[in-house]
Amino acid sequence: MKEKPSIPQGTRDFLPEVMLRRELIFDTIRRVFRKYGYAPIETPTMEKLSVLTGKYGEEGDRLIFKVLNSGNFLEGVSLSDDVRALTPRIAEKALRYDLTVPFARFVVMHHHELTFPFRRYQIQPVWRADRPQKGRYREFYQCDADVVGSDSLLLEAEFIAMYDEALSGLGIPSFSVMINHRQILSGFAELAGAPDQVTEICMAIDKLDKIGEDGVRKELAERGLTAEAADRIFALLAVSGDTAAKLAFLETQFADSPAGLTGVRELREMLVHYQHLPRWNAQVELSLTLARGLNYYTGAIFEVKAHGVSIGSIGGGGRYADLTGVFGMPDLPGVGISFGADRIYDVMEALGLFTAEATSQTRALIIHFGPEYLAHTLPLSASLRQAGIATELFPEPAKLKKQFAYADKKGIPYTLIVGETEAAAGMCQIKNMTTGTQVTLPLTAVADWFLQQHV
Repeated sequence: MKEKPSIPQGTRDFLPEVMLRRELIFDTIRRVFRKYGYAPIETPTMEKLSVLTGKYGEEGDRLIFKVLNSGNFLEGVSLSDDVRALTPRIAEKALRYDLTVPFARFVVMHHHELTFPFRRYQIQPVWRADRPQKGRYREFYQCDADVVGSDSLLLEAEFIAMYDEALSGLGIPSFSVMINHRQILSGFAELAGAPDQVTEICMAIDKLDKIGEDGVRKELAERGLTAEAADRIFALLAVSGDTAAKLAFLETQFADSPAGLTGVRELREMLVHYQHLPRWNAQVELSLTLARGLNYYTGAIFEVKAHGVSIGSIGGGGRYADLTGVFGMPDLPGVGISFGADRIYDVMEALGLFTAEATSQTRALIIHFGPEYLAHTLPLSASLRQAGIATELFPEPAKLKKQFAYADKKGIPYTLIVGETEAAAGMCQIKNMTTGTQVTLPLTAVADWFLQQHV
């Protein structure tokens, strides 16, 4: 019985048109990374399960895809064993959940070969055993940039500028780079009388947009916080005004919270640095509900959302004080951001930002009239390619209607005709497939014409 072809839920095939658009996104982000001095690395698809476990919080750990051991993975184990004890025995490896934790492992393993502060970027897929839905996939790409070995808040300011330049360069007209600070959230916990429960408070606040105030209050109560403590937290979250006004208000509230004051001071310093950097379309705003439940952030945190579309965050990141400490190299600070390429694609598609040039790589199709004309068309194709013009020579002398239809379907903007008349005169007829206009040039001048047209 033949099997119907299918792929796992939450994964996708990408046709050439989609891949060209995706590569536009990757290339734009990559150019910005390199402009700021970041160098590329890659890490394996799989990591040891022990490397990943415990780095993303309880909820994140549940979403790690485990890889069963080779051979008889059940040998010597009992299915009645507790799942948490059984899993490491039958699955020693896992697909990477993000790029940051593997990067920390990479730094520790290769620190003698690196120059610090070390700036790296990484564009690779990650996997999460999440429930698939629009804008959320089980396999997706992340585009990360991190610096380790520096406490400077200049780096945070540059990351905001990098978000702005890359997303504006992709044509996204309006988006917010939301900022907050984990020490401000620690200040919330201190004012609520629960300084030891900052992680629980962060995880609850991070869900405010999804479950509302009542849902967050219920979750805080389930985590042991009193109603009075929740009231104090929501009184702080309710502050209005611009970023400067919010920071001024928090400064008055954090008089007895050293952690909270540290967060206010660092965000102010970061924003002062940012004022001296170029700006495009980003709206930078302090979002006190931004908590990002990942356990490893200790300083400034970021999240990016595009305006005008109902799609979640398209980027995020923050500062971490000692991520490498769990791998035996303590006190190595770092900060990083991530672009969610798949969601950026969805945003650009929803806003109609992909141009015709982004859907077709080939710029010119040379019409094939028969083998007797190849002495003219093959050198023509070579001259165009040498000039950097992506060119196809139709592989066989099919009917003209079929060749023109091929160009139309692929979105090739120009067709080049070297028929009997043109070949005898050493000429080439260039047809614009969009406007229908035509120009006839010597074969030797075609490549220069394309370069002058900037196509």
